[in-house]
Amino acid sequence: MTQRKHSPLTPILILFLVAACLVVVTALLGLEIAPRLAAQDFGPASPGLDRFQKGVYSVQLLLQKDSLIQPVDPAGAQKAIQIQAGESVGAIALELESEGVIRDAGSFRLYLIYAGLDKGIQAGSHQLSPAQNALEIAGAIQDATPKILSIKILPGWRLEEIAAALPLNGFSMTAEDFLAAARGLKGTSVLPGNPDTRGVEGYLFPDTYSIKRDAGSAEILAVMLQNFDNQVTPEIRNGFESQGMTLGQAVILASMVQKEAVVSDEMPVIASVFYNRLQNGMRLESDPTAQYALGYIASQKTWWKNPLNQSDLKVNSPYNTYIVTGLPPGPICDPGLAALKAVAFPAQTSYYYFRARCDGSGRHNFSATYDEHIKNACP
Repeated sequence: MTQRKHSPLTPILILFLVAACLVVVTALLGLEIAPRLAAQDFGPASPGLDRFQKGVYSVQLLLQKDSLIQPVDPAGAQKAIQIQAGESVGAIALELESEGVIRDAGSFRLYLIYAGLDKGIQAGSHQLSPAQNALEIAGAIQDATPKILSIKILPGWRLEEIAAALPLNGFSMTAEDFLAAARGLKGTSVLPGNPDTRGVEGYLFPDTYSIKRDAGSAEILAVMLQNFDNQVTPEIRNGFESQGMTLGQAVILASMVQKEAVVSDEMPVIASVFYNRLQNGMRLESDPTAQYALGYIASQKTWWKNPLNQSDLKVNSPYNTYIVTGLPPGPICDPGLAALKAVAFPAQTSYYYFRARCDGSGRHNFSATYDEHIKNACP
């Protein structure tokens, strides 16, 4: 009987098959173990991924862990990064890498898909920093809520109007909280060089401000007060002094000029009328002071009642310049720079009176005598 010869390849084939099995088993074990390990560092995988995808992405993330966990620059400053609507995840990742806020675009994109964050990226301006790691950056670009808010304070607003505008513009405090903080600020500690004022009314400088969304009342007040201190230059302060005015008195008068004027180029002339009346011991008889004294008018939903009647002009208040002589005890609003300059550098006139023209232009007719003033009345 002839003996059958064994092929010398059989042992090699067996070894190959064993090795292949080990690789497959190892891979399968890896796909089971890797997701658990990845979840510890990167959080749970998106439920939208199947089992195989979860395993593959988990392995890749674990291999690129350092580029995701380590920030680019722990001391890096924030910068505004604009994400356009419709940008692909890959394009966004490349842009963030080029801006220096993430280490590697590929691993960042991989993490976004793994975590299911690739569908939630919000277009807009995001404040990002290389001090954040890639996971923090990924979370930040999911938030469409701006971290910096812009608010415009108009010349002539009184404190209550500013307070009401803050929550309407997205700040977290209530109007009541802001008013309480504002009314608690007194003296030169918060109003540099101003020994006369009784509070912050008149010193919250009208301007457009960019302030952190989470800023508190005290921080917002400090920003506005500092802006007043910066805007009211030594030249303007010297102008007040040359008119015989302290800073506090000048701001009071500027607040009246602000509310009386509709056209800014008339402000120096209106200031001259008030100066002339003060010099001659005449009551200032300014309608806005009576409006301020009346307070909020619910029927008109305004702090500035219009029109006024004769009884309104008799309201019993130290702010009503129809019944008191001299300046009111404090500003009636927050004047802008033009009104402050008008008080520092008034026109030189012989006028003692002014009243609105009848043409609806917002301009005034000025007169030196009461008879002329009467003649300027509208028919």
